Amino acid sequence: MTDTLKPTIQSEMKDAMKSGNKTRLATIRLIMAAIKQREVDERIELDDDQVIAVLDKMVKQRRESIKMYQDAERLDLAEVEQNEIAVIQDFLPESLSEAEIDQMIKSVVAETGAESMRDMGKVMGKLKPLMQGRADMAQVSSRIKSLLS
Repeated sequence: MTDTLKPTIQSEMKDAMKSGNKTRLATIRLIMAAIKQREVDERIELDDDQVIAVLDKMVKQRRESIKMYQDAERLDLAEVEQNEIAVIQDFLPESLSEAEIDQMIKSVVAETGAESMRDMGKVMGKLKPLMQGRADMAQVSSRIKSLLS
């Protein structure tokens, strides 16, 4: 895979600066900081797959925050997180449809010969690289559980 995601994000950051879109700019700066943090921590240059993993983690963190904010009735903060998710998702691959997710789960279950919950790890191990950034892995996990139980 060619490394095009980081330059795209940097270009979008410049565009957000020029257009004065403060919300988008702030979120893109958070993305760049998360990427840079991982590169410094691991002393590597991230490729597109690794950048997608970082973005996916950021979306997951924000979904968890939204849930907590909604439980605490802080809808203003939940909305900020929701806006950040919208910006982050601009850089993720197109999401899989429900039917595509179900089809992928069924084919991996058949391929691995998974029959019970003990095989959950095998199935998730095969699906995660295929679905990273394209599906909410928590929902995928619960679908696999219902299929295997």
